[in-house]
Amino acid sequence: MLTHQNASPTTPKRAVVIGSGGFVGSTIVKELAKAKIPTLGLTRTEVDLLSPGAADALKARLLPDDAVVFVSAIAPARNVTQLMANLRMAEAASMAFTAVPPAHLVYISSDAIYADDANPVTERSAVAPSTMHGMMHAARELMFRSEYRGPFACLRPTLIYGAADPHSGYGPNRFRRQAANGDPITIFGEGEEKRDHVVVEDVARLAVQIVFHRSIGALNAVTGVATSFHDIAHMVAAQFTPAAKVKPVPRAGPRPHLLHRFFDITDCHKSFPAFHFEPLASGLARVHREAFGGV
Repeated sequence: MLTHQNASPTTPKRAVVIGSGGFVGSTIVKELAKAKIPTLGLTRTEVDLLSPGAADALKARLLPDDAVVFVSAIAPARNVTQLMANLRMAEAASMAFTAVPPAHLVYISSDAIYADDANPVTERSAVAPSTMHGMMHAARELMFRSEYRGPFACLRPTLIYGAADPHSGYGPNRFRRQAANGDPITIFGEGEEKRDHVVVEDVARLAVQIVFHRSIGALNAVTGVATSFHDIAHMVAAQFTPAAKVKPVPRAGPRPHLLHRFFDITDCHKSFPAFHFEPLASGLARVHREAFGGV
């Protein structure tokens, strides 16, 4: 659970978003602007965390009063090469934060750090990742927590969807693209796996609240409602005219190691009582309109 160092929202002198060119980072920058928080966005063009001298380049951009949101990553990390590249990025950032400690550090992590059998998942569930992606985020959390001595918070989103998502991971983003191409939406087996999905704007809005409150600790960015991929596919299909077809396809192998994942969002309610997640149905409808130029 989070502990707020600012009981009421307090605007920092500046927020720095490292990884502002990405899907999540760019959305956080937009939400910070809506909240009228002075913001510096750093993309790979300004600071390439994998280049020689990356720590010095980042250090030169930082001020001691900054609230830093670190979201830069090669994601999803699928292999050892990507895992190690992500750790080198975090190493460069840690060196910069040691030289110029920010007033607050927020790391955008992932629910992939939790053990597969942690159902329902809470912020106190065991950190026992079973994938390279989860291992990467767990290691980065530990690196920042160990090397940075100031106020530190981790925001751990579950599966994220949104109109500008460049990935086509299994779920809403892939389903929408398949239907837009005139192809059937394909689901594995009967699509019975139930997962929580959160729209990217809600992740960004939570990050802004954490910055405002200078919070420390960990928080899951999850809605608390798990929906089957079968139902999600049919919700997306119905948004097209005529409705797209949904086609079950045989699994190439056994069922996924993680069949269902459920969350207890009590800590989110306690941390931000006025915060409400956008329901999946309305979120998917809004994202569909945005993706195809609607209002």
